[in-house]
Amino acid sequence: MSEPILELENLTKVYPSGLKALDNVDLSIRKGEIFALLGPNGAGKTTLIGAVCGLVRVTSGTIRAFGDDLQHNWRDARRRIGLVPQEIGVDMFDTVERQVKYSRGMFGRGPDDARVDEVLRSLSLGDKKKEQVRKLSGGMKRRVLIAKALAHDPDILFLDEPTAGVDVELRRDMWRQIDGLRAQGVTIILTTHYIEEAEEMADRVGVIDKGRILLVDDKDAMMKRLGRTEAHFTLVQPITELPEWVDAEAVTLQDDGHTLAYRGGDGTGKGKAEVAELAQELARRGIAYSALDQKESSLEDIFVDLVERDHHATEHAA
Repeated sequence: MSEPILELENLTKVYPSGLKALDNVDLSIRKGEIFALLGPNGAGKTTLIGAVCGLVRVTSGTIRAFGDDLQHNWRDARRRIGLVPQEIGVDMFDTVERQVKYSRGMFGRGPDDARVDEVLRSLSLGDKKKEQVRKLSGGMKRRVLIAKALAHDPDILFLDEPTAGVDVELRRDMWRQIDGLRAQGVTIILTTHYIEEAEEMADRVGVIDKGRILLVDDKDAMMKRLGRTEAHFTLVQPITELPEWVDAEAVTLQDDGHTLAYRGGDGTGKGKAEVAELAQELARRGIAYSALDQKESSLEDIFVDLVERDHHATEHAA
């Protein structure tokens, strides 16, 4: 297991309004991993990123990066952290090249035209470097944000909704670039609304809601532990109640008795086996069905389930 490159302990942020944006967050990020932080709007994702990047002053807690406490050695550590923010905040009348060079200098890196050209080419911006940012498409402007974040060669790169508003082709290009950065040893922490991207790219996943970390786990282990099998049998003739031989915890009746719905298993294949057994039993007992729709849980299903359970628990506690 890689050593941690970033550690958050008891991180709390309370705004003057009383809003608790971060609530005793503990999080350890491993060197060289892609870590996806998932949560609904207002969950605290951007506040957490802002705290690490020096944009948000926390109420309490500790942030350590590269083994140093950021409170005491913020400037040196910040040079090694890059941020691609959600909002496109660049000088629209400046050229792409000047914006990227400025960003490099702002983080204490000396002039290096060859490195700036390399970054621009890697993001398909080489032929756009003399153009004003305002003349670029939305997707290209977002690439400029990534170029600015990469200009000072960070060891940790935060991506806050990096592909929001970007078309599918540009999104794929960006993920190829991100995969290349990981291969170079850059640690990448991202938030995204496109959970299928996290499912494809991330090594580990964290779920945050109402400022609290609900779960952190290796993605594959999470899928195995929390995954479920869902199946819907469309019955030829509706039934009014479940047969007594059916496991009532895993099977329900839906659509006025026209659908027998199964939800169970544990992500290990147990659910598939139970669906097959249920199908055989229906056939053996002469209960005909015209269709069977079956699927395994996606990371999005798991995420939605976790957040819904958290909301229900909060409502009951209140």
